[in-house]
Amino acid sequence: MTPDPLLDIRNLSVGLRGDGIGYDIVRDVSLSLYPNEVLAVVGESGCGKSLTALSILALHASPPLYITGGSILFEGTDLTKLSPAKMRAVRGAEIAMVFQDPMSALDPMFTVGTLLTSAVKAHQKVSADVAKKISLEALADAGIEDPRRRFDEYPFQLSGGVSQRVMIALALVNDPKIIIADEPTTALDVTVQAQILDRLRELKNERGMSVMLITHNLGVVASVADRMAVMYAGEVVESGAVGEVLAAPHHPYTNGLLSAVPRLNSEASELVPIGGRVPQPNELPAGCAFADRCSFVTDRCRSEHPPLEHHARTEVRCHHPVA
Repeated sequence: MTPDPLLDIRNLSVGLRGDGIGYDIVRDVSLSLYPNEVLAVVGESGCGKSLTALSILALHASPPLYITGGSILFEGTDLTKLSPAKMRAVRGAEIAMVFQDPMSALDPMFTVGTLLTSAVKAHQKVSADVAKKISLEALADAGIEDPRRRFDEYPFQLSGGVSQRVMIALALVNDPKIIIADEPTTALDVTVQAQILDRLRELKNERGMSVMLITHNLGVVASVADRMAVMYAGEVVESGAVGEVLAAPHHPYTNGLLSAVPRLNSEASELVPIGGRVPQPNELPAGCAFADRCSFVTDRCRSEHPPLEHHARTEVRCHHPVA
């Protein structure tokens, strides 16, 4: 029996409004995150994956960005209906976020210890000593060596890898049920990337929490995630179990992404790029957003917007899914 989703995003749209401007950047996105799983949201820059993640915790810049439709259900409660005070109680305590650039996310005016203990005290009524104990445990859980020394250091004294681990510790201090990790390894070298991702996967198993991983790296998805959703031009175009999607992608865009991934054992000397460009949110065609870049395009694709439908073992938004 499949459990109920911990986080259930239904038909979410997020748009730009003001000064005579009105169009959606994220359109009709539906995603489910189940207990103790890693869901990867994949797509190239500008596809709407980070905006979707920020909208979950009402961290999108409002104004000019607004949730224009849909719901975000966390354990049955619609987060889009919460007051700012109630959302603050959820943010960091029930759902925490790891941002992609720790050097800008960590306040340089405060020590690591101050940042961590402040996060603890914002959600838990504990003494300073207990807050410090929780913070040190979180630093250790994030894989930081000598947490007591790091506790007293400032962000500028940390390497990129340690800074990202501090961000993970900040997400862990209140023992959330969900961590949203937005491109958590983008600025790190390959070895540190692997260490951070391994730690996230271990923490999921140790703490029984769920992780929504925002990434453009399909190699990361294959090594860490249980399920994945591929976004293009603000909407989900394919979703399913990682093994199913990567082994037999049905959307031409997913196929294109996989064809552009370098392989060590491949005989091909060059990568296969996807031709054309992503349409701007205010210039979307009436039909499929991928139509102008697709080799399987027909007149129907240009005139009729495809719904997200079951195909084989995945969901695909395509009139002519690849067999």
